[in-house]
Amino acid sequence: MILDAARAAASRLFSPEFRSVFLKTLGLTVLALVALWFAISSLFEWLALPWIDALLPGLPAWAGLLGLIIAGIGLALGLALLIAPVTAIVAGLFLDDVAEVVERTDYPGDPPGRAVPALHSLALAIKFFGVVIIGNIVALLLLLVPGINIAAFFIVNGYLLGREFFEFAAMRFRPEAEAKALRRKYAGTVFLAGLLIAAFLAVPLLNLLTPLFAAAMMVHLHKAVSARELV
Repeated sequence: MILDAARAAASRLFSPEFRSVFLKTLGLTVLALVALWFAISSLFEWLALPWIDALLPGLPAWAGLLGLIIAGIGLALGLALLIAPVTAIVAGLFLDDVAEVVERTDYPGDPPGRAVPALHSLALAIKFFGVVIIGNIVALLLLLVPGINIAAFFIVNGYLLGREFFEFAAMRFRPEAEAKALRRKYAGTVFLAGLLIAAFLAVPLLNLLTPLFAAAMMVHLHKAVSARELV
């Protein structure tokens, strides 16, 4: 069921039907990441560089250059950790567009879902943005613990992204409380699907398409789960 949903979502990523939403999600994701890069860089220059200069005055040129390289790597890692929450925000804005395309092309005989009200969708996405940031900070700290390391990234994002995208997809067809209850009932399935999203998120460049892939995949998964509920 999970692999079928992932395969169906991946097969649609570059299809003509997805072209409009593809360009919107990709463009907004890139724009948000670029804005965050400049914001983080400016914050680093404002707060960290004066402190380093005061602590280590008279550094040789090579040491200063090495410091800038290390800082650049740190900034890149910080930006990588922000891809997941940025994905949540972008998905909150365009999930209904993705879902409508999937439902129209792959489930033409089924009743269409209802769009989640824009303000409610944005509020949920902003709330989740904060949760994912906190979760990824915890994951970053766990990277320092032997035996856990990179698994922390997949576990944290697998759980959080799986939960978020499934509930978004489910709320097109059922009230929020019922969507959450359905997600809890199939918690293991949703978590495993979230791990696939986390794996997608870990691939450079491809991860820019995470909102599109995750939203489409969870629409398919919700359809499969709903069909199982009727049996």
